[in-house]
Amino acid sequence: MDNQPKQPQNQLALELNPQSTKTSYSNLAIISHSRSEFILDFAATLPGLPKALIGDRIIMSPEHAKRLMNALFDNVSKYEAQFGVIDLNGGKGPQPGNTFNLGDFGPIGGGSKS
Repeated sequence: MDNQPKQPQNQLALELNPQSTKTSYSNLAIISHSRSEFILDFAATLPGLPKALIGDRIIMSPEHAKRLMNALFDNVSKYEAQFGVIDLNGGKGPQPGNTFNLGDFGPIGGGSKS
C-alpha cells in the first residue's frame, strides 16, 4: 500500500528549485494579442540606459491570460486590503491614461544598430 499523502483532486504539486528557477525584475510590461494568443513582454527600464531591455516573453492562450488577469486582480485586492490602496499617480489623485498603446510609438526593436 502507498503511504504517500494523497493530494486533493485538481491540485497541482509545484517545486521551486533555486538552482534552475530564473528570477527576473520588471517594471514595464508590454501586452499584445492575436486571435489565438496573448504575448506578454516583461522589460526593465533603468536610469542611464537608453532602452528598456526585454528580459522575458510569455505567450499564453486567451483562456490562460484571463485566468492570470483574475488571479492578479484577486491578489492585488488582498494586498490592498492588507497594506492599503496602491497609488499609481504619485499622490496626485485619480488620473486617466495609466496605460498607453505601443502602436502610438512605432515599431519595437527597429532602429539603428549600435
